[in-house]
Amino acid sequence: MPFDARALTALDFPRIRDALAERSATPLGGERARRLMPSDDAGRIARELDEVEDALFGVSLSLGGIQDIRDLHARAAEGRVLSGQELLNAAYSLDGAMTVKRAIHANSRGPLRDVALGLGDHSELVRRVLSSLDREGGVRDDASPRLRDLRRRIEPLRGRIRERLAATLEKWSDVLQEHIVTIRRDRYVLPVQASRVGQVQGIIVDASATGQTYFVEPAAVTPLNNELTRLILDEEAEVRRILTELSGLLASDADVPMTLATIGELDLIAAKARLARDWRLNRPESVPGDTYDLREARHPLIERPVANDIRLGETRLLLITGPNMGGKTATLKTLGLAVLMHQCGLYVAAASAKLPVVRDVLVDIGDEQSIEASLSTFASHLKHLRFVLRHAAPDTLVLIDELGSGTDPDEGAALAQALIETLLAQDARGIITSHLSPLKLFALETPGLKNASMGFDLATLAPTYHLQVGQPGRSYALAIARRMGLPAEVLARAEALLGPDAGLMERMLEGLERERADLATQLGTADAARREAEAELARVRQERETLEQRRNEMLAEAAQKAETLYADAIERVRTLRARAQEDSARPRVMQELRELRTAAQKARPAPPVPREDRGDPIRVGSRVDVPAYGAAGQVLELRGDDLVVQLGVMKVGVKRRDVRLKQDPKPKVVRSSFGTAPTTFDKELQLRGLGVEEAVEELRTAITEAHALKETPLRVVHGKGQGVLRRLLRDYLKTDKRVESFHDAEANQGGHGVTIVNVRT
Repeated sequence: MPFDARALTALDFPRIRDALAERSATPLGGERARRLMPSDDAGRIARELDEVEDALFGVSLSLGGIQDIRDLHARAAEGRVLSGQELLNAAYSLDGAMTVKRAIHANSRGPLRDVALGLGDHSELVRRVLSSLDREGGVRDDASPRLRDLRRRIEPLRGRIRERLAATLEKWSDVLQEHIVTIRRDRYVLPVQASRVGQVQGIIVDASATGQTYFVEPAAVTPLNNELTRLILDEEAEVRRILTELSGLLASDADVPMTLATIGELDLIAAKARLARDWRLNRPESVPGDTYDLREARHPLIERPVANDIRLGETRLLLITGPNMGGKTATLKTLGLAVLMHQCGLYVAAASAKLPVVRDVLVDIGDEQSIEASLSTFASHLKHLRFVLRHAAPDTLVLIDELGSGTDPDEGAALAQALIETLLAQDARGIITSHLSPLKLFALETPGLKNASMGFDLATLAPTYHLQVGQPGRSYALAIARRMGLPAEVLARAEALLGPDAGLMERMLEGLERERADLATQLGTADAARREAEAELARVRQERETLEQRRNEMLAEAAQKAETLYADAIERVRTLRARAQEDSARPRVMQELRELRTAAQKARPAPPVPREDRGDPIRVGSRVDVPAYGAAGQVLELRGDDLVVQLGVMKVGVKRRDVRLKQDPKPKVVRSSFGTAPTTFDKELQLRGLGVEEAVEELRTAITEAHALKETPLRVVHGKGQGVLRRLLRDYLKTDKRVESFHDAEANQGGHGVTIVNVRT
């Protein structure tokens, strides 16, 4: 069923329509805006919201200059001939519609393209009109060959007539009123004095208003004037023929009505988008069911409104109580307007809104008493409430203002409670406002009905307009009366008449208000602390990210530096190896090699200082002698008093008491034959895990140093694996003349995983 028009008026929805019409660019859009009605079609609502979003963020709809040409099209269809200016207006409007269509297809995100399908192609009509008419609506000379020929003949003929009359001016100068050639009734004439008109041979065409002058066409130019008149009549006939043809083209364009209707629809969409920008509206979300959830909702027609959260769901009816002018009716209308605007495809005045699609909005707002209809205020309310009860359902929104007013308070409260019970039984959703105290107690005990109130500052006697759900409102009547200066004895008598029970309710509400204020203060403090903690957390995270980024940069820089140093060292070693082939340079080369090694050791970061171990000196990794096997090895595991020791290729289990900790031997000090500086030389070369080229280079360097220092043999550890590295290293050893011999290590010293190299000394 259609939405109740009286409800729309009561909720001030016509003002929303007027705001849309003011933002329309065309009469077509303004007309549609003033006829706008809510829809209960969920699919249509979603589509219209998509169109508004497309107009906000996709296409900038520019519809200025497009006129309402429905009347022109209708007159043309009736066979009437339109003027040039009217045809020009029609052409400009249709051309603007085609421009809008191109803009939509170029920029639309999708929804407006479907709307633009209603814009027809009027390019032929527009081309013909614009090529036939000038900017003032006159028919152009080149509109047709005949018109061009007629106008080319008319102008020379006018010149001949003017020349001939100018030649007679001297002849008739004594009888002329003025010495000029003029035009009367489209014929060239001379102004002759009335008293001497008989002296001129010609035709009297016109007379002046005073009768003192006659305008005479001399007989000598009559044939020429006749020819000019004939040409002018032919020209007018041709112009009318062209205008008739263009009017027929407009009448035969069947797409014009659809184009104009689509322009009106697009203009309405553009007006909705402008309203959303101007009023800072947001898109609502359509949700199934009967739950209303509005965050920071505000009345769109109130200047600087206070935003409130409004929720209906488990709480089916919200009972708002409190003093007059506190904002109860405005809150009620805020929800009603949000629902109506949503179902008109409009954005709503809320930070976020989840709204169902309702079948109708049922309201009882305002005083419609009528003397003529013998309706009192109470009778008017009853008439509206009867309508509400008849149609209330889960898919309707009920908004009742000042329930139970206009009659005896006790009877009004009883009637109001019965009506609320009926609405709850019908599973209706909505907001009810009232001043009746019994309803506050009823709401405390009734599931689905919840108390609410509007905030009020007693210190200033001013409302705060904040909705407080869960707390009934106080009337503040005596407090306001005391603040306004009523005599103390009057107030005391009023309190006595109210009795202790009435005062108890007010005191309970006052206590609840204080507790709510305290909780609000504590919540504000907690929120501030939470925001401060979040800000500190964000700062720490930012610092951590900065440090992480700096660490990565330093690691990359160090890696790059290490690569450079390594490449330089390799290149220097190769150079030194080449120079070492010369016997005379060998001592100097060895000295440089030692210096290079020493520099590398100094550049290496110092190892961490080991903590003093006051316990067992034998640990995983220690080297121990195992007398029972006559060999030494490395401890792999500790199992109480049992140890697992790696002896060459074997792993053996022994008791802790059967092994002896092997002290690391001190490096051998060698006196150089070509210097006095002592040096260290490790005869064991670890090549496991290296690439072939790098391993061969390390082996070659070690043999060079051993040969120079007369150290032999070398113990080259390359591992077993698949034997590839072992084979390639031995291929190299066969080619190095400084190598005397090589062979596998003993089985308990590494076997095939270690090669013993004897260097020539």
